[in-house]
Amino acid sequence: MEASLVSIIIPTFNSEKFISETIQSVCSQTYRNWEIILVDDCSSDNTAAIILEMVQKDNRIHFFQLEKNSGTGVARNMGISNAKGRFISFLDADDLWKPNKLQRQIDFLAANNVPFTFSFYDCIDEEGEALEKRVEAPLSLSYRQLFFCNYVGNLTGIYDVSYFGKISISSIRKRQDWMLWLTILKKIKVAKPVPESLAFYRIRENSISTSKLDLIKYNFAVYRSFHRFNLPLALLYMAGFLFTQLAIKPNYIMKIKPLI
Repeated sequence: MEASLVSIIIPTFNSEKFISETIQSVCSQTYRNWEIILVDDCSSDNTAAIILEMVQKDNRIHFFQLEKNSGTGVARNMGISNAKGRFISFLDADDLWKPNKLQRQIDFLAANNVPFTFSFYDCIDEEGEALEKRVEAPLSLSYRQLFFCNYVGNLTGIYDVSYFGKISISSIRKRQDWMLWLTILKKIKVAKPVPESLAFYRIRENSISTSKLDLIKYNFAVYRSFHRFNLPLALLYMAGFLFTQLAIKPNYIMKIKPLI
């Protein structure tokens, strides 16, 4: 039986430092039936030139450009609209996949007869050095758990278009991935991860991961704009979110020996 096509959506913006390595991590996958759809959000550096050079080397790599700077949500939606695969997966322009990432997830979807999965991931710094930190998740993730904490790393999620159809991404500039996973979990109720680390998440100085205030602001916006809760209810759920971050989520962050 022919392997199903996986469409990998990568939005880019001024990503010249990392994009070659990111694309190469896909090209090195043991699972071969994939396409990369890169959508550039009006970069002012050499990102587009680097991508175009790689397009010439592999016809599975496709490149699109937005007419104006619009944010990653709009870029991802353009990628989704042009995707041809049965499965849609996501990768940011500075993150990396381990070589067996796609194969392990496709096998897991088939073996468990599920339309969505994700995995654990390891953290690296801006220069690609291991931070000895692995982010894990509950082995059976419910909508309620996801409601208070985004356990699904964007670089690990993959869903079956034949089950869900193509799911549009919010145009809000941050936390679109959390809203996507919530949409999926609302339908299937429970999700199971591949219980191993299959990717590297790069923590940068200007990333949301490094700013606690930004994290609070953007997550509060999800309760207000996505869930459409009134202010008192949004504040109540935000308190639950903060409790989860302080008391529960740390149990899923492991110290590990350097892996790269």
